[in-house]
Amino acid sequence: MPQKRVRLSRARRNAGLTQEELAYRLGIDRSTVGRWEGGATEPSVWLRPKLARLLGINRNELSSLLATDVPSRPLVEISDDEAIPVERDHFRLALDDARRYLDSSVVDSFHRQLEAHMTADGAKGPTSTLPAVLGVVSVVEQHAREVKPAVRRELLRVGARGAEFAGWLYRDAYRPDLALYWRDRAAEWALEAGDWAMQGYILLKKSQSAWDDRDALRMLTLAQAAQHGPWTLPPLVAAEASQQEARGLAMTGETHGSVERKLDEAHELLASADSTQRHPEKLGSHYTLELLTMQSAICYCEGGQPTRAVEVYASCLDKQPFSYRDRGYFLSLQAGALALAGAPDDATNTATTALKVARETSSRRTTQELVRVCGLLAPWRHRPAVRELAGALGSQ
Repeated sequence: MPQKRVRLSRARRNAGLTQEELAYRLGIDRSTVGRWEGGATEPSVWLRPKLARLLGINRNELSSLLATDVPSRPLVEISDDEAIPVERDHFRLALDDARRYLDSSVVDSFHRQLEAHMTADGAKGPTSTLPAVLGVVSVVEQHAREVKPAVRRELLRVGARGAEFAGWLYRDAYRPDLALYWRDRAAEWALEAGDWAMQGYILLKKSQSAWDDRDALRMLTLAQAAQHGPWTLPPLVAAEASQQEARGLAMTGETHGSVERKLDEAHELLASADSTQRHPEKLGSHYTLELLTMQSAICYCEGGQPTRAVEVYASCLDKQPFSYRDRGYFLSLQAGALALAGAPDDATNTATTALKVARETSSRRTTQELVRVCGLLAPWRHRPAVRELAGALGSQ
């Protein structure tokens, strides 16, 4: 009797697709998808590239999912490091009998695993990090149905954090549909868990996704909603939301004065945060003065001051305070500011460096920004370096 491909069906659900939706997008019958997941048949070779894209994975990962599943393999790997601060036997028992053994210590283990993946993300990028994060979130979703009510709320709080992080990873992979799906899941779980601040945080992250599409009005109103909902945002989250509103104001043509006032507010909120807000488990703990400075440069560029933005980018990026992936992204924005400031050679050199980072970290978000940079460099398209950059991006 064929063994079911449990990991394949889980990957489909993680991609936010029902069997019917996946079949529709592939142009096949739903029963065909059912036979794949049931282990009776395999996808045709010509369908596999599109199937991998829809699932948000690469072809090698798809081949692994199509291999025979090992029923006893856990969804979350049990490591020997501090990511699992409970006894290994206890952890295994919790996965086998959640209602009896899954307690606060196991929930904390899931949280620590997410923190470890968040720390590694800046170097590894979404391709390496996503499978592990989705594994944790899948375990949370599965066992939240089996535990006691008090533990369920704790588990869903962690699940909301993991789902929001999955949304971020899909944003970096430039899969806005899946980013939205996971952030909506995060909002649902956070609501059930009573995590009100997470609701505002998710609105902030949706505002940032709107920036990717340069949807200025949606970005602005989402940032304002994040700040004025029925919750109290941690100071670091409030600071980032104020900055995001400043960017929206700049993009919708408001005065430099109104933009500067919101940026000043962001600086004040950032300064008001105490050391406890910097703990990794706290919302917004990643937010620093350097990140606010980079985002301020975006505001200046959107407000028609690209030369000022270039100066800010240069002064901060020279210090290298960011992860490798994030540095590549900010270099792509610096390249855009240089192009707008009329410095095509510097823009092209900076963009070329950013493209190298984007390739090494699988950051499609950075690649999309570089496509925009090529558009800004159109007046200098005859230059060999500009043509070479455009060709490199066209081969992505």
